Amino acid sequence: MRNITLSTCGLVDRIYDLLDLSLQLTLTVLLRAPNDEIRQQIMSIAKKYDMDSPLRCCHEYAGKTGRRVTFEYTLIKGVNDRANNARQLAQKLSGMLCHVNLIPVNNVDEIDNSASLNQDIINFKNVLKINGINATIRRTLGADINASYGQLRRQKNRNI
Repeated sequence: MRNITLSTCGLVDRIYDLLDLSLQLTLTVLLRAPNDEIRQQIMSIAKKYDMDSPLRCCHEYAGKTGRRVTFEYTLIKGVNDRANNARQLAQKLSGMLCHVNLIPVNNVDEIDNSASLNQDIINFKNVLKINGINATIRRTLGADINASYGQLRRQKNRNI
């Protein structure tokens, strides 16, 4: 069970259901932003659940299970990748048994987001570390064939 990871965008009711089961699996939550304003721009689920709601139940999950919660944070150039964003995120996660996976967004033709600069990603990680939050930078694979994080989608056949 400890080798199983359940990933969610932050469905609070379902996380509480999971908490009631007292399982020893790893919970991963896609956070993508340090505050509600940015999160609502890039995640539709944020219109239903404010950012503090999944964070509260994740804190409870870590406390009850003793398992570290992982947060996936996709870095988008100029949107959520600045030092002040990292400080906000660190403040939100302070005191929680957690880890942050920093994921550089992949360029997607249909969406006007671009990857953060390498130095901005490193700076973001360092700000988290200085504030006591463990973080790693995930390497990206598959971008050359549109099969990397954030790129999996249905593509129209342009030859028809």
